[in-house]
Amino acid sequence: MNGKLQNANVEQISNFSWYRDVCKRFFDFVFSLIGILVLAVPMLIIAIVIKIDSPKEQILFRQKRVGKNNHEFTIYKFRSMRQDAPHEMATKNFENPEAYITPVGKFLRKTSLDELPQLFNVFKGEMSIVGPRPLIPNERKVLELRDEYGANKILPGITGLAQVHGRDEITDENKAAYDGEYALNMSMLLDITILFKTVFDVMQSRGIHEGKNKQ
Repeated sequence: MNGKLQNANVEQISNFSWYRDVCKRFFDFVFSLIGILVLAVPMLIIAIVIKIDSPKEQILFRQKRVGKNNHEFTIYKFRSMRQDAPHEMATKNFENPEAYITPVGKFLRKTSLDELPQLFNVFKGEMSIVGPRPLIPNERKVLELRDEYGANKILPGITGLAQVHGRDEITDENKAAYDGEYALNMSMLLDITILFKTVFDVMQSRGIHEGKNKQ
């Protein structure tokens, strides 16, 4: 994509959009609230199982991530690794992630159940149900690519276009391009399509790889 086209796209993404700025936030608020209420018991069970598995460690994993307009926020997940795992590094960059993933965590990550607490991030307005996955601040290369495509102009999501087009199997450049494509073409139909594809991919455990040795 040439520079002029990129700049035009970024400017278009920055403009007011009824769906992105009004409708999508309303749907995110409603769906996250419903999700929290409906999944309260399953989340409580997961929390209890995590505590039984490792009584001295925390139930939730908290980490700084980059959100809309590059503002940082704290993301919530169910803890799936030991607390001595490298904290400021993406799991995909671990040399041996299996050394840190707990037995319960392996199941949570395979089923993506570790992501459920992010419904609270959505409820608070820090994330959306659908959007680019929020990155760790030191993932500068991908953040810069997202800036070029305008993907950092929108709220990050629990799932996104890049996640249903390969997730861990595609390059950082392709992820940023998909994120930019989503930011530019965001719509209710696209969001619904991504959600259905996400459910299918999770059921098939598609695109999930841990660490450098699995790339």
